Amino acid sequence: MDTVKVLVPDDLGLELPTPTAGTTMAFYSPGAPWPSDHLDADVVVVGFDNAPETGARFADLPRLRLVQTLNAGYEQWVPHLPDGVVLSNGRGAHGGSTAEWVVAVLLSIYRDLALFRDLQADGVWGFRDTETLIGKRVVVLGAGDLAVNLAARLAPFEVEVTLVGQRARDGVVALSDVDGLLPDADAVVAMLPATPETHHLLDAGFLARLRDRTVVVNAGRGNAVDADALLAELTSGRLRAALDVTDPEPLPPGHPLWSAPNLILTPHVAGSTEGAWERAWRVAQDQIAVFAAGGRPPNAVVGPD
Repeated sequence: MDTVKVLVPDDLGLELPTPTAGTTMAFYSPGAPWPSDHLDADVVVVGFDNAPETGARFADLPRLRLVQTLNAGYEQWVPHLPDGVVLSNGRGAHGGSTAEWVVAVLLSIYRDLALFRDLQADGVWGFRDTETLIGKRVVVLGAGDLAVNLAARLAPFEVEVTLVGQRARDGVVALSDVDGLLPDADAVVAMLPATPETHHLLDAGFLARLRDRTVVVNAGRGNAVDADALLAELTSGRLRAALDVTDPEPLPPGHPLWSAPNLILTPHVAGSTEGAWERAWRVAQDQIAVFAAGGRPPNAVVGPD
């Protein structure tokens, strides 16, 4: 392939070495026209935000052949993808840090860390036994990078992990068979993309199949969980939960989730750690290098073969 021109949305993309010889990088701003000397760009790297605004201008790049995301989530870019253009995501960049967040909230819940923090504030030496993560049965809705990373991090805790995917395969249970897993689960962790099939998958009926005190965790997309159904279970005290994503997002002031009992709530920060963007750019560079060599990026999720 001839010289590959790449448009990048931040300075880090310019500071890192080019993915391969013959590649040129140029900065673009999501709210401004494309750089006039890169209207023949082959690749546009995108973040999580500004999909409608940036995607509407893909048509102004006649040579565009690859849109590369810096995040694992990519569904917001699909409606704006021109014919013949490949969409490749950032799978592999944030799986470890997201899995770390899940382990952190599970430990916080099972070891009653919030309670002990309150006792500390009151100057009370409140000895008590707690639950443990050791030996828990965790059902993970998802079988991709995030889920595999989580399973690896739970293994040292002797946790029994079951991955659930769209179809059954070695080490993965089909989503159609998930109901049989729910009554025995100690925790259910959603690490799902936003699709019609996953919308409100965790609804009132799903949650009702869980036994008392089960922990519901969402580290994927907010609309996988029916917030009203979860609120009812949290308010009754029957279930516990940890959410890093919500629907809507950002969560508006006054929303009942802010004050819901038995809930840990964080503002979509599971993957936001030191070095996160450096890891994302390394993944993006690997994908662009394969494309520049004439191949299909390993992380391609939409577009021609």
